[in-house]
Amino acid sequence: MIDSPTRRHRAPLPAQLLALVALLAAFIGLATPAQAQLQLRIGGGSFQPMPIAVAEFGGDPSLGGLISGVVTNNLRRSGYFTPLDRGRFPENPPFDAAPNFEKWRGTGVQGLVTGRVARDAGGRLKVEFRLWDVTSGQQMTGQQYATDPANARRAGHLISDQVYTKITGLGPWFDSRIAFVDETGPKENRRKRLMVMDQDGANVRAITTGEMSIVAPRYSPSTQDIAFMAQAAGHQPRVQVINLETGSRQAFGSVDSMSASPRFSPDGRRLVMSVQQGGNADIVTMDLASKAQKPITSGLAIDTSPTYSPDGAQIAFESDRGGSQQVYVMGADGSNPHRITFGGGSASQPAWSPRGDLIAYTRQRNGGFAICVAKPDGSGERVLTEGFHNEGPSFSPNGQYVVFFRDPGGQGGGKLFMVDITGRVEQPVPTPSYASDPTWSPLLGSH
Repeated sequence: MIDSPTRRHRAPLPAQLLALVALLAAFIGLATPAQAQLQLRIGGGSFQPMPIAVAEFGGDPSLGGLISGVVTNNLRRSGYFTPLDRGRFPENPPFDAAPNFEKWRGTGVQGLVTGRVARDAGGRLKVEFRLWDVTSGQQMTGQQYATDPANARRAGHLISDQVYTKITGLGPWFDSRIAFVDETGPKENRRKRLMVMDQDGANVRAITTGEMSIVAPRYSPSTQDIAFMAQAAGHQPRVQVINLETGSRQAFGSVDSMSASPRFSPDGRRLVMSVQQGGNADIVTMDLASKAQKPITSGLAIDTSPTYSPDGAQIAFESDRGGSQQVYVMGADGSNPHRITFGGGSASQPAWSPRGDLIAYTRQRNGGFAICVAKPDGSGERVLTEGFHNEGPSFSPNGQYVVFFRDPGGQGGGKLFMVDITGRVEQPVPTPSYASDPTWSPLLGSH
């Protein structure tokens, strides 16, 4: 069963994660001086990643290297930092004293992260870190976390977010997950399961067993739920919602119609989806508590792939009402639908940024598929990446990156990639096998 509305909206994190969310968040030691100016400007044509060093965390030898390795990998994958190879370190910097900044300046790094991991008598971890501005010789920030050893990798993600946000001024995103469709078996008979993993590809777990074919999962912005389209052999596809904390799962929509492309409202209390009966498909909203449905588009067109703006006031969707698939925006009640994508080719699969400033979509033209972003009024379109077959964009929690899948065709399958909204940074996202339809979670501590 689906939990009550109150419980759905307040669905707690699993107990092992709560231990890390309810952390000791006191700043360590030296206060951050006002004159420290370690900053990275992302915009501009002359952008260069910032050279940074992440020292191996001292203390517990079994976990210090693990946590500092997570931080190093995260910063490198962001595309905004170039971590220094440890073979070039001029010293193994202490944690309780200032590093030898003169030596570090000789390596060319601008930032230095040091840390320490210790276990208390009960076996819990205390993870501490400091971020140093090598140029000014000042500490930028420092924090300590208390958690269970099972959450050591997540401590690394939280530290990565602290370093990233302090230097770039952008929001955090490392402490998040990606759900996707795992695809195995021959291309003509793929087994498609829902899987969830950390944003860096670690801690993969299967959510469904493969008894139904899964398509188009989407995280709730505010609960521990994922909505997706599921199809059993011989049956119409139907929207389902699964709660990641309890495992409860429920189907929505009518058995005599096809429901597809589900997306949550910002408060997690409603779904918006496409319902097809006959030759047309309309956008419908559904209250998850009462299951009451309300059509908000009607006509002979195929309207699908709806996505709410983060304030819940508008919905972007794709429609062929103008003769080809294009992206439209309307009020959340269906008022004032207007087209926002023009130019050659078609546009589909819109995804609204959590910052509200951009809509990502797939642009198909001249035999290629591009991942694009534009402002909600359709202006300022930018191609982030293009190639044979790129589809399914979904934004990171800070709105700075887009995850998508790329299928080269043939007997192979899709792989996940992420690209930043400047189009400069593109990275593969590791998965166990072929993968499609990625969806990025909110920050884990935001529920």
